[in-house]
Amino acid sequence: MLTFASLPRLGTPEVSMKRTGRRRSSVWDCFEQTGNFVRCMKCNATLKYCGGATTSMMNHMSRHHSSATPMDEDEKPVICTVQCIEEENAPNNSEITQVAVMSPNINITPAERDSSERKRLKRSSVWDIFIKVDDEVHCTMCGTKLKYRSSTTSMMYHIKNKHQDAAPNDGVSLATHAEVTELISRMIEKDMLPISMVSGDGFRELLAYTVHSYKMPSVGDVTRIIEGHFHEKVEELMVQLGRVEKVALTADFWTGLTFQRYMTVSCSFITEDWQGRSAVLQTHKVSAGSQTHKVSAGSHSSADTVTDSVLSTVQAWAIAGKVTSCVHNDTQNSLSVQACTRATWDYTTCFATTLQRAVSDGLSEDLLRIVVAAGKLVKHFNCNLLANEALEQKQVQMCLPQHKLIQSSKDRWDTICDMFERLLEQRWAIKAVLSDRTVTSRQEAQTLEIEDDCWQIIENFTPVLATLKWATTVISAETEVSISNIYPITFSLVQTHLVPKENDVEQVSEFKLKVQQSLRNHMEVDSNDLASKPALIASMLDPRHKHLSFLTPTGRLAAKVKLHELVSKLDAVTATAGAKDEQQETLVTPDISQAAVPSQIRSDTKNTMVLLLGDNYSSSYATDSEAQVDYYLRDIAPSLDINPLDWWRVNGPRFPKLATLARHYLCVPGVSLPSLLSEAGQTFATMRRRLSPEHVDMMIFVNRNA
Repeated sequence: MLTFASLPRLGTPEVSMKRTGRRRSSVWDCFEQTGNFVRCMKCNATLKYCGGATTSMMNHMSRHHSSATPMDEDEKPVICTVQCIEEENAPNNSEITQVAVMSPNINITPAERDSSERKRLKRSSVWDIFIKVDDEVHCTMCGTKLKYRSSTTSMMYHIKNKHQDAAPNDGVSLATHAEVTELISRMIEKDMLPISMVSGDGFRELLAYTVHSYKMPSVGDVTRIIEGHFHEKVEELMVQLGRVEKVALTADFWTGLTFQRYMTVSCSFITEDWQGRSAVLQTHKVSAGSQTHKVSAGSHSSADTVTDSVLSTVQAWAIAGKVTSCVHNDTQNSLSVQACTRATWDYTTCFATTLQRAVSDGLSEDLLRIVVAAGKLVKHFNCNLLANEALEQKQVQMCLPQHKLIQSSKDRWDTICDMFERLLEQRWAIKAVLSDRTVTSRQEAQTLEIEDDCWQIIENFTPVLATLKWATTVISAETEVSISNIYPITFSLVQTHLVPKENDVEQVSEFKLKVQQSLRNHMEVDSNDLASKPALIASMLDPRHKHLSFLTPTGRLAAKVKLHELVSKLDAVTATAGAKDEQQETLVTPDISQAAVPSQIRSDTKNTMVLLLGDNYSSSYATDSEAQVDYYLRDIAPSLDINPLDWWRVNGPRFPKLATLARHYLCVPGVSLPSLLSEAGQTFATMRRRLSPEHVDMMIFVNRNA
């Protein structure tokens, strides 16, 4: 009998091994191929077929047709045909013997099985859905291509977000050490944590407890991983910016914990399908010389440095000819008039910054005194446990909302409005606590008590602050087009909300007049050049505000002339670019003298009219540049709750030239950091301050462009 021990060594002359035929996966018994896709013959499901891989089909069968799952060739015993030629004792006729060379269940010890299972756990389950092609990985279910840099995290996110039903469901999945390191890097990016945290004893102890035999990466290792993510995102953003026609810049000035001043340059643009997008480009250190308020040669030099930083960013991202405007929140004259002339785009002050200046200009000494007194009262209740508990009891007794008092912040004027609103809501509960001598002493009550006339000022002043806060909130909204709202809101404030009323107290009337005048000066609402402002042009290109009802007839006429001028310039650019696009938009009457007209068409009156007058004769689309502007302005204005980008997505083909201008101007944001007033925006502003100077550019880039 022939045994394994008596077999000659394979590859020697005594043995020749022949396979019984080419191995073909049995999964093809359940699937059929159609081009780059395969179809399941049991449920008609269609899967992407890439590179000859059958893994996705096997996974589909195991999840949805487990009873009919075929055993693939790799799982079956491999039967080899061995021809043994024994020179001495063998009979003359050769004997063919079939030997089971390998089988999953034959001659495998428990130790070998455990070792095999451990090796299998080290292989990420994402490879059941992805295949590697050069330096990319391809999803076998949808064909998506991702960059591969020895990390499976991007593939895990893709499966989780795009193919939740296809996620491996084979019990508890154990992450590999490489995946844990990748997730640590992602956590540092999302929360903008110091990279040095990976060297902390507490963090290392946590990872050693939760991940068995985990080798903690060094600061350099994590830095290299984040740098890899940084370069990936740079490549992706470069591709995006290469596809857009125009972009708008924002220059956000801020200060870190080390009192180092920075400028983060971002861009905003509108995609081909009319989606608003924004991305951070670069963060620069601002020299200490630019922090001076004095107009001197040194300050001009610093302003030049800031402008050089903006220009270098534009050049690095290859968007020099695409920038329409730059919105900034500079309050320290870092962008001087002389320096701004070197740029080919307009510089616009952030509307939130302008409103901040106006409110600061309007706060008189009397109002500031009331703000300080209110802040002192709030601090007493927030810091005194006995007073806080007494206030909660009074709220229950008086059926008032059980809210805590809000402390205002010196850096945000809108928190004054929040503080006043909460004080007015809890006014009588506060008075009751201050009158209770078991809780508040007489001397303490006299120090904290707010007089009735001050309460009247607060009651009269709070609605005015609330209106200004709403204006800032609308302009700061990230999901909406904001620049087109600036002048409609500004004129509404100046002409309506900031006009003193008969029942206004003196301090509030004075505040309204000062804020109104400040807005007039900073927004240049009385300027003869108002029609050339990017914000007003954007208002005309916003179908909600195109009638410019807030302007005088003279102002509306000047704005209309400016819009015609912009369309004419666009025509000139289009004409130089080529006549093809112009031919698509111009009404062309065909020359019938050179057309061979069949006898059937000559007898058809309808077709003959089309031939004579052209296909576009009855079209509602405007073909002439001036006609486009006139038709657009005469069109019915939509309601204020619609998104102008959605309107242009539908109506863009009717007004192609104006649609192009709309892409150019509606991408400009109204503020330098749109989400600053939101809770998420405040969290981001706080987190970025703790970043180290050497990593601040990279960390903000990967965080905001995630």
